Parts: sequence; structure tokens; C-alpha cells
Amino acid sequence: MAVDPKKHEMPTQAPEVRAHNFSEVALGYTAEIAVEEAKRCLNCKNKPCVQGCPVNINIPDFISHIKNGDFEGAYTEITKSSSLPAVCGRVCPQETQCESKCTLGIRFEPVGIGRLERFVADYHNEHVKEQPIPPKSNGHRVAVVGSGPSGLTCAGDLAKKGYKVTVYEALHTAGGVLVYGIPEFRLPKAIVAKEVEALMALGVDIEPNVVIGKTLTIDELFEMGYEAVFIGSGAGLPNFMGIPGESLKGVYSANEFLTRSNLMKAYLDDPHTPIMKGGKVAVVGGGNVAMDAARTALRLGAEKVYIVYRRSMEEIPARKEEVEHAIEEGIDFQILRNPVEILGYNNPDDPRDPKNGFVTGMRCIKMELGEPDAKGRRRPIPIEGSEFVLDVDTVIMSIGTSPNPLIKNTTKGLDVNSHGGIIVSEDGLTSREAVYAGGDAVTGAATVISAMGAGKTAASAIDKYLMNK
Repeated sequence: MAVDPKKHEMPTQAPEVRAHNFSEVALGYTAEIAVEEAKRCLNCKNKPCVQGCPVNINIPDFISHIKNGDFEGAYTEITKSSSLPAVCGRVCPQETQCESKCTLGIRFEPVGIGRLERFVADYHNEHVKEQPIPPKSNGHRVAVVGSGPSGLTCAGDLAKKGYKVTVYEALHTAGGVLVYGIPEFRLPKAIVAKEVEALMALGVDIEPNVVIGKTLTIDELFEMGYEAVFIGSGAGLPNFMGIPGESLKGVYSANEFLTRSNLMKAYLDDPHTPIMKGGKVAVVGGGNVAMDAARTALRLGAEKVYIVYRRSMEEIPARKEEVEHAIEEGIDFQILRNPVEILGYNNPDDPRDPKNGFVTGMRCIKMELGEPDAKGRRRPIPIEGSEFVLDVDTVIMSIGTSPNPLIKNTTKGLDVNSHGGIIVSEDGLTSREAVYAGGDAVTGAATVISAMGAGKTAASAIDKYLMNK
């Protein structure tokens, strides 16, 4: 039977419609499309796609269930390895992971593995209302710091083995970066809440509004009777460029901008937590977070939104799909450009002038690409005499984040690297006995699925440690 060379398109809202609402952009496969896409899978015996999945989902097996119309069987297969299938099906970079290893992709487009995973999870959530039954307790207690993807994965895997797990979350809602960092139009909050509810049904306790390092320390968790601790506190400390004008009103980190909009409802007409709306916005950076910030600003009513990125479109690190969606929605990409100063209004004759201290523009310089750097990416070099001013009144810095030093500074004997990341062994063990870590707290900002993989690895190591103990 001939194989369709192209994967089935994902239905989406029209760009001119979605650019003005926060509803999900991708609408998902129908059952008919999912079955047809599943038929493209060659069911390879050596399963190369599994090697590209950080949590080792048995991809050919779950797709085989879809081919046969057994969508619940597919869900059961996925959840043997993943605690967050509806999340992963939406935000994981499958094109550089499982789909990049797909044998079909050698000659044609790879199987739409992520789209099929999303379909299966959504089908289950729509048709199955029963929650999982918690297993028999094994009598051991584990604390998890942070309810992001690594923490939730570690908690879920341990709960399935009978551990009593408590997750401590600094914010008022569980989900970590899944709820404060990823916009509704890419990952609806109801989807994350549904995944969290399933974990709670397994017996996982969620304790919000607890800042580990402030409210409680790691040492105090052990004093409370926990036998092991997993740190999945993420990388929520924003980086800035260190250029003049970054302290002006109207300059945000992408973290602050997205948290205000996503979790603190600054998008409402009369918000308790305000945010700059309208005007002209520049987002500095080229990753997925930059795309999220730019597209959020557009939906909040900005008349013009720029992405300012110092390299070329070929090197932009954001997912191809997110870049395409941003272009379709009218985001202006200022490529090979780099900010050197943020300009502001200053009226020394009238210090009460309400415009004092606000952004009025951003001075940029044009760049060209030189020789590759240590990571193999061509180094951007400023072009002398090419400075120009971009007319904007809001600037959002999206140039990466670092792990917050709070836990490091309040935990004796916890080794970290020069970037503040917690140093761990292959199984996630830190320099402290019974303290494990994973995700962005270790690596710095990375992908959701890599954080999940770290949580899964640590859960296995914690189980082995406590059972041997």
C-alpha cells in the first residue's frame, strides 16, 4: 500500500481571527484524520522514534492502537511512560526528537507523532471521566519541590509505586512553567489542571504558596519525615542584557510579562495585576518564549509587534511551527539586529510629568554572521555605523533564564555550577544524600519533555535508593 508522503495538516484557527483571541490555535485531529495519519507509521521493529523520546514512550505500539480504532488502548500505552500526554502532544519539539528519528522521514515527512499523542490524550479526557485508583501505600514519603513538568513527572512515577508524595509549589496554582509561562492559545490551563487532577487522584498532595528556601528549607523537609527530596524548581530567574535603559517603565522580562498575562489574568479589562496594552512592542530573543511573548502582546491589543533577533532566520531556536504561526499573525521579524540601548522620556523641568521614565524607543545595531562559536552557531558581529532607532513603547527581554539561587543559598552542601544549575549525577542525585534534582533547575531553561525525562530518571533512582535502604 502506498504511503502518503505528507503528514496530515493540523486544523487551526485562521490567523486573522486567532490574533485577537486567546483560544487555542491548533484545533486537533478528528478521529478519522488520526486513524489515517496512524496508517502512515511503518511499525519499525527497531523503533528508532523511541530513542528520540526523553521518556521512552513506546510510539509504534500506541500508534498501532490508533490504527485499530482503540484510542483508549493508545492512551494506556502512552501513560505507561508519560504522566502529561495532553501537555506533551502540544508543546514538545517532536520535530527535533521522536519525529526526527522516524524512518518514514528519510524519504517523506515523518509521522505526526505529537499530533497523534495530543489526539489520544484529548479523546481520553473527553470520553473517560473515571480517575485512576491510587495503589497500595508502601509506607515511604517523598517531597517534591516545584510543580512544573519535572516535579509532576517525578511525583506521578513515585505515586504509581505507592509512595506518599507531597509537591510544594511557590505559586498559587500547580503547573509551574506550564501555567505561568505558556500562553492559553498554545496550552489551555484546563488541560494542565486535568493532568494535575489525575496525579492527585493517585494520591499526590499539592501544597501551593510554599517557597522552599523561605517558607521551609530542604533540611526542614527531612525533619518533617520525608525520606528523599526531588528539586524541580525550574529556572525562573530572568536574564537581562545589561544595556542602558533596562530599568525604564515599560521594560519587562518575558517571565514577568507572561506570568502577569497567563496566571494573574492581566488580560482582563479591569485587572488586579496590570500590564502594558496596545502601542508598539519589541520582544528581544528568538526562542519559543519570545514567540509566546510576542503573540501574547498582539492579542493584548498591540498595534505593532517586533521580534528582534541577532542571528538569521535559519538559526532561530524557536519551533518552526511557532515561527510560522507568528509570521502568519503579522509579527514583524527584525533579523540580524541587536539592541544597544533602550530610550526613555525625561522632562527634568516637570518631575511630575506622567510620561517621565517611560520607554520611547530602542536603539539597535545591525549584525552580520561570522565564524561559528563553540556550539557551532555562527557568531553575530555588529556592523559599525549601522545603528537605528526602533519606535516602540514596550520592550520584553526574552534572552533566557537561570535557576533561582534561593534553594542553593539555604541548603548546605548543595553543589552548583557557574550558571547556578544544581550539579547532579546521571540518575539525578545531588551532592547531598537523598536529595535529587532535575529539569531547568539543573540544566537551565530547556524543553518540557527533557524536564519530564529528568523527573522520570530521578523517580527511578529514588525508588531504588529507598528500597535498598
